[in-house]
Amino acid sequence: MVGLAADWLTSTANTNMFTYEIAPVFVLMEYVTLRKMREIIGWPGGAGDGIFSPGGAISNMYAMLIARFKMFPEVKEKGMAAIPRLVAFTSEHSHFSVKKGAAALGIGTDSVVLIRVDESHLQQSTFCKIGICPIPCKRHSRDTTYEYLKNGFSRSIAITWDIICKKYKIWMHVDGAWGGGLLMSRKHKWKLNGIERANSVTWNPHKMMGVPLQCSALLVREEGIMQSCNQMHASYLFQQDKHYDLSYDTGDKALQCGRHVDVFKLWLMWRAKGTTGFEAHIDKCLELGEYLYNKIKNREGFEMVFDGKPQHTNVCFWYVPPSLRNMEDNEERLNRLSKVAPVIKARMMEYGTTMVSYQPLGDKVNFFRMVISNPAAAHQDIDFLIEEIERLGQDL
Repeated sequence: MVGLAADWLTSTANTNMFTYEIAPVFVLMEYVTLRKMREIIGWPGGAGDGIFSPGGAISNMYAMLIARFKMFPEVKEKGMAAIPRLVAFTSEHSHFSVKKGAAALGIGTDSVVLIRVDESHLQQSTFCKIGICPIPCKRHSRDTTYEYLKNGFSRSIAITWDIICKKYKIWMHVDGAWGGGLLMSRKHKWKLNGIERANSVTWNPHKMMGVPLQCSALLVREEGIMQSCNQMHASYLFQQDKHYDLSYDTGDKALQCGRHVDVFKLWLMWRAKGTTGFEAHIDKCLELGEYLYNKIKNREGFEMVFDGKPQHTNVCFWYVPPSLRNMEDNEERLNRLSKVAPVIKARMMEYGTTMVSYQPLGDKVNFFRMVISNPAAAHQDIDFLIEEIERLGQDL
């Protein structure tokens, strides 16, 4: 309710975020909130820069834009024709916004190189790392970083990724849109160890932390680079002889001109709940995810998609109806199993009882992907979900 009240107040104020004089209180809120988030990431004193954007996809594109400018500042005036071809390395299961950003920025989707992950999908568990560099990095040696990454390697990437980025001056971005909230939990923040070595981080409080949409932050370790990358010196808005610190005019470092006040929802919730309140929120969701996993991992009719306990609240599983349980594991069984989750979900929606998303992944046919982000849920809700899946799927 606190976040909703903040949203109402910002809508009532109906102000903008491009200059300090238009929204001085909100600009200062954004300044201190982003600094605190950078401090939590692990950048000393909260140094760096950042901005709230319309969503994680835009935050990821901001990172790619800034990475390109960092390596080739001339691209701002001369365009892509003046610089070498760029390539972006990312997990094979990264968010589609990485390719979308590459398409929008002229890097091209063919220049997004997908890196294999191990069977536990460790690289994708809580955040995704994205590295951006020029194609000439292939010249460094016969056993090149480019070919090493392009050909793919498994769990070692979780250990060596930041080392490789540092050695070859590759911009490392962390897409922690969903997983970034774990930084608020003393119990779970270890899962993001190393995030402080990133050049930039996407973190969406409107996901794991329950802040009302939209509230997505792009955080950058290097101070001033966002401004240099995006500013257009529009003198009719961003006069250089104003009587206050011009760094508070945030509009010239944004792609947008008019910008919604997204920070107030997070700021007011933080004031009301405190860091310990967000921590309890996140820990409860993780506990619920673990409860679901423990209930179904050895339950007849349920099969886990991945081995081991999930690192987040995303619990992936198949429901196998009685007709398929003794069937030989062959193509026919997979074809029939792929139809189970869509039918059960359709029945869930028709009955209006609950709804769980499903998806395929590579050679793994449609499975349920239960994602828990509401700490108001209880164990009995999880129990009901399991029983409802069994009820709706037992005749398939």
